[in-house]
Amino acid sequence: MAADSDYISEFISFAHVLADAARCETLPIFRNAAVVSNKAKGSDYDPVTNADREAERVLRKLIQTHYPEHGILGEEFGEREGKSQWRWVLDPIDGTRAFVCGVASWATLIALECDGEPVLGLIDQPFTDERWVGVMRETRYKRSDNEGGCLTSGVTDLAKARLSTTDPRRAGFFNLDEERAFARVAERAQICRFSLDAYGYALLAMGELDLVIESGLQRHDYAALIPVIEGAGGVITNWRGEVAGTDTRGEILAAATSDLHREALGVLGAQG
Repeated sequence: MAADSDYISEFISFAHVLADAARCETLPIFRNAAVVSNKAKGSDYDPVTNADREAERVLRKLIQTHYPEHGILGEEFGEREGKSQWRWVLDPIDGTRAFVCGVASWATLIALECDGEPVLGLIDQPFTDERWVGVMRETRYKRSDNEGGCLTSGVTDLAKARLSTTDPRRAGFFNLDEERAFARVAERAQICRFSLDAYGYALLAMGELDLVIESGLQRHDYAALIPVIEGAGGVITNWRGEVAGTDTRGEILAAATSDLHREALGVLGAQG
């Protein structure tokens, strides 16, 4: 990234353009009879809406117009390989289940990677008019006309931690061992809340949650989260303390501090 660091401010501005464009597609459909279909096979359920697809089409077109050499990875339309070290990772609606239920915990996720490393991350919640941008070890929060820096809570003790996950059941995103491991952490935490999707990581970045644990995620689900969490002073890895994406299960452990992260890792890895 060092050779191209001068372009980062330009990319930040463009990420905002992308997020604004996504809002134009998603907001008019939210709580307004979205067209929902099931991407999964058999008895599984993986919903996608017309808002997901149209927003990603718009974002891809903007990237291809402004940065034709850049790669693109999106949830709905897969990967377009680029001819440079830069790749945009898109999830126009993270939390489609929340979207189709009218719950404002869904978010638009936009990441920019350099040689496979996320260097810019944006989380946008259009309905509440909130946006988080993490880049170069700094995270900024904006709501309407108010903007400022983000810092995690500083909580170091699991017994004092506010924990979140989207769905810890085997019927959700965890397998049996993961369900049991999460339960061990939840038993030790002060508070546990569910069904926040990417919004939970945004709350962690601004100090309202302390710990988020999930599995079953794909690159588009977490690439944008990494710069946001790290820029706010947090730690984000897989369940073994490795770089996110180095396991096969799509595990994510995000914590407000390294001490809290270390304690949660120990409990997750303990034998039940």
